[in-house]
Amino acid sequence: MNRPGPLWAAAGTGIQVGAAMVATRYVVDAAGPGSLGFLRYLIGLVCLVPALWLRPWRTIAPRDLVPIGLLGIGQFAALMVLLNYSLQHIPAARASLLFSTFPLMTMILSALLGRERFTPAKVGGSLLTFAGVAIALGGAAMVAQPQHGSVWLGTLAALGSALCGAVCSIFYGPYVARYSALHVTAFAMFVAVLALGGVAATEGFFLAWPHFTGSDIAAIVFIGVSSGIGFFLWVYALGNAPPTLVTIFLGLGPVTAALGGTLLLGEPLPVAALLGLACVLVGLWWALKPGAQAD
Repeated sequence: MNRPGPLWAAAGTGIQVGAAMVATRYVVDAAGPGSLGFLRYLIGLVCLVPALWLRPWRTIAPRDLVPIGLLGIGQFAALMVLLNYSLQHIPAARASLLFSTFPLMTMILSALLGRERFTPAKVGGSLLTFAGVAIALGGAAMVAQPQHGSVWLGTLAALGSALCGAVCSIFYGPYVARYSALHVTAFAMFVAVLALGGVAATEGFFLAWPHFTGSDIAAIVFIGVSSGIGFFLWVYALGNAPPTLVTIFLGLGPVTAALGGTLLLGEPLPVAALLGLACVLVGLWWALKPGAQAD
């Protein structure tokens, strides 16, 4: 990678995912998984409108509307519904750990499809970032579930969420190159909002407004605004860098969530979080060091 911009964008998304997961866990019980996803991406889509207004619209060819729309449903709708659903059944730490298999799934699928090839740097970096997440979360990821719910359903939903993201991440590149990250993100998110609106309707969202508190609303607005910005950066990165290198930055998410509890909630700073962050950073360095892609 000669251009650092896409990788900085990927890093920003990794941090945003961690912050949004903390906020989502706070508010997920106030609305259904589909309803929360609908609000999240409706707000995110509104945040993209000013940028779309300032930039000339690039007409997307009819043949590309369906595949981009399907990518939006997979990346923004199915992924979020499954992840939100998992948070209703398993602890956030465990969901974060399972979701952090995202880069490993991306690397394997990309290699099987002939989009990338395995290298020691990619394999080692991906495994190190996953190990860093596991260390940072520590026993919290394995603690017995104290509330109602199915551990198996929550586990499968979290893994399914990671798989959706891995599949979609591999196929964004050609469309971003053909049009632009902004226009692909906006259209994909628009289709996802329509799909999530249907899911929210089945949860009764449009029949009775959920009883949100002021702090719930603040959390939802934060999730929506940060998602609009974060997923634009995500699609931009996927259009300009190999998907394995982009997704490996998601290892920053769970570590961000762990450190965020200390900075924002005054929780004790776990030593495991610092050790995990060190592993994630070493894994990123290994995967991105000069000459690594030629190993």
